[in-house]
Amino acid sequence: MGRMSKEKGKRGERECAALLREHGFTARRGQQFSGGDGSPDVVHSIDGVHIEVKYVERFNLYDALEQATIDADYQIPVVFHRRKRKPWTVVLKADDFLHLLKGAK
Repeated sequence: MGRMSKEKGKRGERECAALLREHGFTARRGQQFSGGDGSPDVVHSIDGVHIEVKYVERFNLYDALEQATIDADYQIPVVFHRRKRKPWTVVLKADDFLHLLKGAK
């Protein structure tokens, strides 16, 4: 991964953490603290959810979700994605989404 891609990824992780904070959750970028490949992109206060951040123009939904699933370690894998000048979107498996909805009832 080139330097520009890494910087863009870091920027996306910071933006995602800021979005979570705007909605009342505690959140910070995860990589700079532990630095390992297995560390989460965003450390947050949402119980049972692993967040993978993709700040890319060309988004491969299934590859991103697979990476999030591998890294999730018994949590619900969620992918936050954004392109330039577009809003953040969230991708997760339908079963996981419905499970979250049931918990919110």
